[in-house]
Amino acid sequence: MTSDQILKRLPYQDPFLFVDAIEAISLAGITGHYTFKHDHYFYIGHFKNNPITPGVILIECMAQIGLVCLGMYIMKDEISTHDNPKIALTSSQVDFYLPVLPGDKVTVISEKDVFRFNKLKCKVRMYNAEEELVCCGQISGMISL
Repeated sequence: MTSDQILKRLPYQDPFLFVDAIEAISLAGITGHYTFKHDHYFYIGHFKNNPITPGVILIECMAQIGLVCLGMYIMKDEISTHDNPKIALTSSQVDFYLPVLPGDKVTVISEKDVFRFNKLKCKVRMYNAEEELVCCGQISGMISL
């Protein structure tokens, strides 16, 4: 399964798709990026006159790239025969260091920790365009067919 095939099969769409491209992928990990658009709906109220990307959206971005895309690649043989895999985030523990502002491009790097019984646990890191660590932690999720 290629990066383009994974992106086409993602179960997300605007305004809740937080993956622009996959730069590298293997059974051990993935690197991808996303640029936060200035007109995203969540900037209207977070925060008034000082828009900052909510932490939960940063976790979602890391999960879409670092867990879902990687999981689809790992399970490519099983997923290729199913049209609608079910995906669930089961846990996350993330520490935040820097804000992400409208227009910022982030890069997510995820390394597989464990994959067993369709459950994937990864170590994830997010960097800004200046290659500064924005946040990092561990994310787990399940894919069922």
